[in-house]
Amino acid sequence: MDGARNTSLAVAGVITAIALTACSGDPAPPEHRFDVAPYVNQGHVVDCGAFKAQADAQAVLRADALDPNGLDRDGDGIACPDLPGPTDRKPVHRDFMTDVDGAPIIEPVKPPST
Repeated sequence: MDGARNTSLAVAGVITAIALTACSGDPAPPEHRFDVAPYVNQGHVVDCGAFKAQADAQAVLRADALDPNGLDRDGDGIACPDLPGPTDRKPVHRDFMTDVDGAPIIEPVKPPST
């Protein structure tokens, strides 16, 4: 019985050591931050080519879902999908239609009557 108890204590000690090692490691890397201020409420000032990473373009789209810069050309909520990482593939909800330049269409265009 003592052998089983010693084995159980040894296993518990190993599990504790693993848990403590995992918790005491280096802190998580800093979160990628991008200053969107120069791009928001400025009208059309940039296009996808101005960004080094897709996540930067996505941050601008997230800050201004009207998308005056045309970063989400296909309307799927993902800005500049062809840019390199880091990436942010969580879509931005856009519950309105936009024209080709990204301006919101408030009322749908009715076809001319014939």
